[in-house]
Amino acid sequence: MTVVSSGPKYPGGGFLAAQPATLWFLGGLGLFTLGVTVLAEGFGLGTLSTSMVKILGMTLCLCLIAVAMDVVWGYCGILSLGHFAFFGIGGYAVGMWLMYARTEGIVTEALLAAPIPPTETEITNAIATQIFGVVGSSELPVLWGFAHSLPLQLLMVVLVPGLLALVFGWLAFRSRVTGVYLSILTQAMTLALSLYLFQNDSGLRGNNGLSGLQNIPGLDHLPQSTLSLWFFWASALALGLGYLFFAWLVSGKFGSVIRAIRDNEARVRFLGYEVEHYKLVVFTLTAIVAGIAGALYYPQAGIVNPAEIAPIASIYLAVWVAIGGRGRLYGAVIGAAAVSLASSWFTGGGAPAIDLGFYRINWTDWWLVLLGFGFVAVTLFLPRGIGGLFDLLVRKS
Repeated sequence: MTVVSSGPKYPGGGFLAAQPATLWFLGGLGLFTLGVTVLAEGFGLGTLSTSMVKILGMTLCLCLIAVAMDVVWGYCGILSLGHFAFFGIGGYAVGMWLMYARTEGIVTEALLAAPIPPTETEITNAIATQIFGVVGSSELPVLWGFAHSLPLQLLMVVLVPGLLALVFGWLAFRSRVTGVYLSILTQAMTLALSLYLFQNDSGLRGNNGLSGLQNIPGLDHLPQSTLSLWFFWASALALGLGYLFFAWLVSGKFGSVIRAIRDNEARVRFLGYEVEHYKLVVFTLTAIVAGIAGALYYPQAGIVNPAEIAPIASIYLAVWVAIGGRGRLYGAVIGAAAVSLASSWFTGGGAPAIDLGFYRINWTDWWLVLLGFGFVAVTLFLPRGIGGLFDLLVRKS
């Protein structure tokens, strides 16, 4: 049987007419983007600093991966503790080109000043030494074979997370691994990947990661205030398109089937649906979107390292979705945005310390404790998450 249906029919109009929540979200995102643009240093009044614009852009990327996580967990019932690994892979893929191209420009300019013009081999060796000298190597790994080409590395942003998710999902779903066992497997995959990347001979600079990603080759003449705004626009566009795509995906027959799989997988299989195919499609599509989100996030962050792929990051992702309200795309956005911005405020020195006399509370040290209490409180008193409050308001209105 085919996995993807032709989509639902909307007798009263188009898809957006039948999904007012999606229309409201896109409108709100558009107004938010316009507001930030007007207030940003790179374009408008200069009220918002460049660092704040970067934080908001990165927050939008986190909202995008949270939406993907909500589809795979909230709608399909697969608690993946490895989706942040796909996010990190996307960052590494685009980071390789950023670091190679920037180093190539620096090395070429330095060697051209020599009395004898350098050969291509000398330039390549100098680039490899410059990038990998920090881990005691002077050779360019095979993994960097496409690093000179931006189109190929952008293709890797999609292909590598997609293929990894496809292979992993095919092996796991065909074996009918479900529930907590599947969550443990995804966590094991993430742990294995992060431990591999921590090694200096992994070809990705080990614990040092890839740095200086905020410096875009060929755009050195532009200030960071302008570049940060460009990335903010790209992040907003990606979130809008990703939200629209997933809202369409879960609104028709496909969405009905994956929700049924979440609620009673055995019954759906008994009805003749190829459950494994549906789960594989959802797992792979969300992994690809997570990779795209990572590719936009890390040039704004400026660095990517193996710690970003550690299992704890994927656990945080699940907490964001749970706080926002899983099974609601807007809930995932609310949870990711609220926790991300709160984290930036508490750990970035925005929250003032509290002096109790006998003890001084520094929120940098206590933020994770506060997040844990918040998660427990939402679980106990708001089991549908913050997004569930909107449902309650709509029913009362």
